[in-house]
Amino acid sequence: MRIARFTTGDEPRYAIVDGAPGEEELVVLTGDPMYTPGNVTGERVKLTDDVRLLAPVIPRSKAVCLGKNYAAHAEEMKDITGPAGEYPIVFLKPNTAVVGPDDPIVLPSYSDDVQLEAELAIVIGRMCKDVLPEHAEQYIYGYTCANDVTARDVQKQEGQWFRGKAFDTSLPIGPWIETELDTEDARITGSINGTVVQEGNLKDMINGIHEAVAIASEVTTLLPGDLILTGTPAGVTRLSHGDIVEVEIEGLGTLRNPAIRR
Repeated sequence: MRIARFTTGDEPRYAIVDGAPGEEELVVLTGDPMYTPGNVTGERVKLTDDVRLLAPVIPRSKAVCLGKNYAAHAEEMKDITGPAGEYPIVFLKPNTAVVGPDDPIVLPSYSDDVQLEAELAIVIGRMCKDVLPEHAEQYIYGYTCANDVTARDVQKQEGQWFRGKAFDTSLPIGPWIETELDTEDARITGSINGTVVQEGNLKDMINGIHEAVAIASEVTTLLPGDLILTGTPAGVTRLSHGDIVEVEIEGLGTLRNPAIRR
């Protein structure tokens, strides 16, 4: 089931996304289905230019991100982060970094090399701590596309990654939450202006979905709506003003954002 958060100019609402690609309709729900039963109202809204999809969730507190979770990406980044190991680098992005589909990625003034990182994000559905991998599934609400936008030159210069990873608009997510996804074998791509620059498969992750929940929850308590970003495949590429950036995950959908420099 696909759950979207949207607006037609009024307060944000939630809906089930129904229909084939290009023919989607929003089956409007009462309330936020993550916290309430989310009953169907009977209203259906066509997904047209009059409808704005929003970030499908605003993390209650944080996004926990796993670095070096694809061996090929770790290899291309070894001068910054070192080679891949059994345990990933773990870092945070604040909820203020989150934007939704078609919202602009604002390239920060202090960086000349901002890059995309196409990722699968896990959406946590229940508060949890110290979760074993075999119990992780019961705490997962669903999945969404994410872009861990990174000021690469700043990341390389500094020993910690706050300025490189946490700036406003550095975490586009969307277009919706998919509650049922084959995370064992799904293609993931990152594209710039229609050209694929990143390509991988979720099965290539060093630590899979359940391990990612265990790793994140070992460090910090996860709250409903928190995100876990599961790492990016090789091919991270510099963004320029005016670029259209897309993250696509097979079986989930496509997240699209423009990049701008003010």
